[in-house]
Order: sequence, then structure tokens, then C-alpha cells
Amino acid sequence: QVQLIESGGALVQAGGSLRLSCGASGRTFRTYTMGWFRQAPGKEREFVAAISWCVGRSIYAYSVKGRFTISRDNANNTVYLQLNSLQPEDTAVYYCAADSRRTYHLGRSVYEYDYWGQGTQVTVSS
Repeated sequence: QVQLIESGGALVQAGGSLRLSCGASGRTFRTYTMGWFRQAPGKEREFVAAISWCVGRSIYAYSVKGRFTISRDNANNTVYLQLNSLQPEDTAVYYCAADSRRTYHLGRSVYEYDYWGQGTQVTVSS
């Protein structure tokens, strides 16, 4: 069983930055692909970024590429999402997710992740 706890969400002005953190329990965290998703009011949950267990492989949604950076610290069971140049359209609840079933696959679909955190709210004012 894996538990994921997000933190770092806040209210920020357009153009600002935030760093989200996701702490994970479980001895095998370091072998999981980790992802970040977000869900705005009235919209479906959408992919933001994912990182493989072996640092160096990551993928991003087109809308955030060049502005957001995903990273992980396996020694501390933590994955991060650095959000720069934030825009009002980035406002959403951000969720951390873990794929414990595939070691090398980087998924973009919510159905490819089997563990989820409770989410952290990011609000960007114009």
C-alpha cells in the first residue's frame, strides 16, 4: 500500500512560482513512475507531468512544458513539481499519483496510475 500526501499549494499572482511536494510511504517508492495531474472546477482531471523511477526520463503536457519541472528525491520518498510563470488557467487542484505496476512506462492517462493523493489547491490570480 502506498500513501501520497501533497503540499505546497497556495494563492499566487500571475507570473509567480510555486513548488509542490508529494511525500510517499512505502519501501518500493523508488521503483514507481510518479505523475502530477490537475483538475479545474467543472473539468476532467488532466495530465501535467510524469517522471520515471530512474531520474532522467520525464514527460510533460504541452500546456506546461517549459514552465513546469518535475523531479524526485528517492532517498526521501518525495516528488516535486516546480511551477513557474503561472497563469490563471493553471488554477486547479493538483494531484500526485503513483504507477506501481509498470517500471519503465510514463503514462499520461489517469487510468495508468493506481495510487492518488488528496490534492493541493493552486489558485493563480490575474
